Amino acid sequence: MGLEAFWRLRAVGTECPNSDQARNRLEDPLAALGRKETKVHMRLLKTLSDIKGSGFAGSPTITVDGADIFPTGAPASELACRVYQTPHGLAGTPTIDQPTEALKKHGL
Repeated sequence: MGLEAFWRLRAVGTECPNSDQARNRLEDPLAALGRKETKVHMRLLKTLSDIKGSGFAGSPTITVDGADIFPTGAPASELACRVYQTPHGLAGTPTIDQPTEALKKHGL
């Protein structure tokens, strides 16, 4: 049985230019945590009705089992890009190190 049966890691986004970079930044932390085989599922939101019940807090939103791994993001009511607080200031994606710590906090 694969890890996918236990964990659902998802990057939720719009056609924001940072979505692909955020997905790529999850690969190294997953490998470092011994979870290289965990798949990142991408969900593209195209309409406002897609936001309902998604936990979307701007694109990209990264969730584990439906919980935002960066919970400081407020739920979004429109299709918009997300801004993350990083040690270097605001950015469109978390730093390379931030997902590792966030995934650890969520049990990965």
